[in-house]
Amino acid sequence: MRSAAARQASYRRGHAAEWLALAALMLKGWRPLARRYGGKGGEIDLVMIRGGTIAFVEVKARARIEDAALSVTAEKRRLFSRLARAWLARNPWAMEKTLRFDTVFVAPRRWPAHVPNAYPLDL
Repeated sequence: MRSAAARQASYRRGHAAEWLALAALMLKGWRPLARRYGGKGGEIDLVMIRGGTIAFVEVKARARIEDAALSVTAEKRRLFSRLARAWLARNPWAMEKTLRFDTVFVAPRRWPAHVPNAYPLDL
C-alpha cells in the first residue's frame, strides 16, 4: 500500500499532466467542454471539441511515453466508454458530432504525445 505522501505526489503529477495535455490540445485548436468528468469508478480527464468532433481524452503520465501507452488497459477502456455514455446522456446535443477516444501521453522533458482516435468508443 502506498503512503499518503506517495498518493498525493501521484495526484499532483497527474493534475500537472492534465494541464499540459489541455494546453497542447488547445494549441491544436481544441476547446474544453469538461475536465475531470467523474462517474462511478473513474473519470474522463478531458472532453474536448474542435469543429464537428468531440474527443474524450485519457491523459497518462509516466516516466516514459511507451509506459504511458501501455497503461491504458482493456478495463480502463470499458470504464471510459461507460463514462462517455453517461456524459452523452447529459449532453444529448453532442450525439450529432463525431465522437472518439483520444489519449495524451506525458513524460518528463517531452512534448505531450496526442494520439487521436486511439481506441474505439463502445457507445
